[in-house]
Amino acid sequence: MKSIVSTHPDETTAAGRDLGARLAPGTVVALAGDLGAGKTHFVRGLVAGWGGSEGATSPTFTLLHEYATPRGPVFHLDLYRAKTSAEVWDAAHDELSDATGLVVIEWADRFPELVPPNACRVSLTATGPGRREIDIEQ
Repeated sequence: MKSIVSTHPDETTAAGRDLGARLAPGTVVALAGDLGAGKTHFVRGLVAGWGGSEGATSPTFTLLHEYATPRGPVFHLDLYRAKTSAEVWDAAHDELSDATGLVVIEWADRFPELVPPNACRVSLTATGPGRREIDIEQ
């Protein structure tokens, strides 16, 4: 496990960018962390790490955003408002099993049955004002 301390949103984005640059197509990234922990900043970095220029936003009200990048699509799911794993699977099963893209799941801990065992797991924890600990398990 790798741990990173971030003291600014730009550092959280940079951590995501560094990780994203190393991830292969077909990878699932499972993000966990409380509201305001920096998950969306981290996703912005993942998209940038895949060469995307579009700034990621939280898809809280739409469940899924797709970002085009030179390496393939980045599928960004936010499970915060999802009621069941069946609802998520029905809405995004193609994206969840896409072998050409990068799948990023915010609030992945809400429905662990949707996360493959070989997923890259990232936990973001606020440890003080403006301070985050980012734990990455690849």
